[in-house]
This record gives sequence, structure tokens and C-alpha cells, in this order.
Amino acid sequence: MKVLVPVKRVVDANVQVRVASDNSGVDLNNVKMAINPFCEIAVEEAIRLREKDVASEVIVVSVGTKACQEQLRTALALGADRAILVETDEDLQPLAIAKLLKAVSDKEGAELTIFGKQSIDEDNGQTGQMFAALAGLAQGTFASEITIDGGKLTVSRETDTGEQTLTLNMPAVITADLRLNEPRYASLPNIMKAKKKPMDVVTPADLGVEVTSNIKTLKVTPPAERAAGIIVESVEDLVDKLKNVAKVI
Repeated sequence: MKVLVPVKRVVDANVQVRVASDNSGVDLNNVKMAINPFCEIAVEEAIRLREKDVASEVIVVSVGTKACQEQLRTALALGADRAILVETDEDLQPLAIAKLLKAVSDKEGAELTIFGKQSIDEDNGQTGQMFAALAGLAQGTFASEITIDGGKLTVSRETDTGEQTLTLNMPAVITADLRLNEPRYASLPNIMKAKKKPMDVVTPADLGVEVTSNIKTLKVTPPAERAAGIIVESVEDLVDKLKNVAKVI
């Protein structure tokens, strides 16, 4: 069974994001980039499936500029078998990315596609669901546990009201929640081996997909600064502040 794992290049989670001086977007100059943390969880789960002999091959794919090769090599160092870069300089939206990933999936014949549930830069949480709809596949979103047995995929997912268990027919699509696993670290030998693992580079035109975006970002601004909070001495003081200062009660 082939497992396809899309990975996204994002600003490292430990970096404080700054808005560009012209308000066109986020300032990426000299900023450390990394694999989106939820995508890293998806990669880990795919590798565990291969280690259990459930999966035969783990393929990581990224859509973006040539710089995304860095994150693909990281995923290969973690244990993925090969990588595919859909190279484009366009600022793509989730639907266009889902169309490109579907084209890659159709070409590779993947039986399971594991997404991170969302990216930490735009937080849309849409691409996995759009991909499943385009491909006509069953989907289990926000998965906290998955098992595969006899062509059936069982997914446990946390909801606002408790835990839900779904049974899906393969092929299927999963989006990984934070609780699915704890990603491993890449060892130095595996980092060296990753340099020799195959990476194919294709373009949207090669896949026959039109990627022109219908959405344009007009302006990006940082959130307004908030005044510092205050410390009250008692519950009575708190109630008084809420009633007479904040006027929320």
C-alpha cells in the first residue's frame, strides 16, 4: 500500500512572525523555515504504518517554490522513501493545492493520503477535505488514532462532545490531529541517506492543472497592541472592575 503525505513549508513554530514593511505579507527574510508541525505528525504516522508492514512505500509531496526541497529532504530523513515537488512560484489557495495533490495521487495510485489537519501559517484546515471531495474518497478528519485491518480503516477522532469512531473503506483520506503521535527526530545517518533518496520535480502544467488564484491579499497588518492587564486584590475588586470598568456584567 502506497501512502501519500503532503507537507507544507512554513515559518518555524518557535519564530516570532513579523509583518513585512509594505504590509504585503509576512516578512520571510532570514527567517527559519520548517515542516508544518501537523504535517510532521502525518509523516510520522505514515512511517509507522510502513514499519508495521501495513504500508509498502511512503511518498511525501510538497507544492511551492524550489525552497520546499529543504522540507522534503527533512521528511526523507525522518524515514519517507521518496519525494515529489510540484514547483510553482504562484501563491496558491487550498483548492488549487488540493487539485494538484489529486493529480499526484492519481498518478501514484496512493491508497491512503495523510494530511496534517491544518497549517500553522494560514490555519485554513481545508486542503485535506477538498482533496477528499475532489477524489471522491472517504475521509476521517482530526484523527487521534488510526488502525488498518483487512482493507478497513478505523479512525478515532475527538469532537466537542467526546470521541467519535469511524470505519472507512480504502482508499481514504486522513487529517492528523496533534494527539495522533509524537514525531521522531532525524538521526545524522538518516540525514546523510536522505540526500541520495529520489526526489521528482514536476510543474502544475506537467500535471495538467490550472493554478491561477481567484483570491488576492490586499493588506496584512499585525494585531493591535493591547493594554497590560491588572492584578486585583480580591473577588470583590474583580467584580467591581468587571461591572464599572469593563462593563461586561
